Amino acid sequence: MPYPSRQELLQWAENYVKYWNAGDKDAWIENWKSVAPGEFRMLDPVGTPEKIGFDEIVGAWDIFQAIDRFNIVENSLFVCGNEVAWFLENHITTNGETFIGYSIETYRFEEDGSVVIRTYYDVPEINDDDLGNAFKVYLPD
Repeated sequence: MPYPSRQELLQWAENYVKYWNAGDKDAWIENWKSVAPGEFRMLDPVGTPEKIGFDEIVGAWDIFQAIDRFNIVENSLFVCGNEVAWFLENHITTNGETFIGYSIETYRFEEDGSVVIRTYYDVPEINDDDLGNAFKVYLPD
């Protein structure tokens, strides 16, 4: 399988946000599979244990999609060869209040259909609010 083209990666990025925000899990999964049908490796965030397998991506959806909406900051989407990077606004609603958290995310798509994901953000305090409970599941001790 060849690397995804620049146009395929730009379309994937657009759809990543669109389908996440719409809550369309099936379309979001199909969007992923269109550019990365192989193995998934994820450091989310960097410095935590590596997650391996597509089930980890779907697990992130199941944990966070209901409380997080994405916006790629204007002029912060970069496609360089087989890699994508962006600066993401995460509009997070927890306990009835919404705030914006920021992340830097990189995606390296390989010729074999695999992808390596690296994200950078401050892990929130683990407590008993919606976000804290989500991270208790996502990043257990």
